[in-house]
Amino acid sequence: MTDDLPLSGLRAICMAINVPGPAAAAILAAQGMEIVKIEPPTGDLTGHAMPGWYAEINRAASVETVDLRADDGKARFHELLRGADLLISSHRRAALERLGITVPALAALNPALCWVEIVGDTDAPDVPGHDLTYQAAAGLLQGAAMPRTLLADLAGAEAAAGAAAALLLGRERGRPGRHAPVGLRQAAERFAAPVRHGVTVAGGILSGARPEYAIYALADGHVACAAFEPHFKARLDARAGDDPSGFFAAMTMAECRALAQAEDLPLEVFAG
Repeated sequence: MTDDLPLSGLRAICMAINVPGPAAAAILAAQGMEIVKIEPPTGDLTGHAMPGWYAEINRAASVETVDLRADDGKARFHELLRGADLLISSHRRAALERLGITVPALAALNPALCWVEIVGDTDAPDVPGHDLTYQAAAGLLQGAAMPRTLLADLAGAEAAAGAAAALLLGRERGRPGRHAPVGLRQAAERFAAPVRHGVTVAGGILSGARPEYAIYALADGHVACAAFEPHFKARLDARAGDDPSGFFAAMTMAECRALAQAEDLPLEVFAG
């Protein structure tokens, strides 16, 4: 651990499994926080289903198996919390209450403890859901196409890490409040602003309807063209003319990379 990072010397207990909680913990670990992750005897589903990603987001954590339904597991959990600065959870609220995890109970155990509670939806924290359903609710899905990333989960992780930092800063300044709920649906809705405002939907300014901001087929791949600003568009028009589709179709990925470098154009080639 590097002592000069912003969160050095602080410890978080992450009882969250799957993606959002551990991903939030990984962000905090990168800022120096020590992470102790507790998992149930059955382990973390992510570890079974996506072992490579599980290893990546949990690599900075010390992982310990703790059965919160057993007396010795509860005792160990309370021991960890007494020496911690932060708790990260991602259970439904009813499940947490059954485990005795509430704001008053945590305050009695450790008055200085901050708690970031990741839930699916802060308006309905006990309604089941996952990244896919939260993206659908936010209007981020089109037809039957599956999303390419877990946007709600990862946006929620970023929001949870930010909430943790805010709670810890507030504690340092003597402000009240040690608990912050973070909703995955709400995180997805923030990222859906371009959709709500018509920016990326059909005909929108960033939807691919304009030739300077679109994806084109190359001879051996594709190129993302983002010549949005007037000076970039002028350079693109000078080379591609009125037929950018035909211009790029005759070009290889290597030639397109060379064009981007020579003309200082925002072009990114990709296979597929």
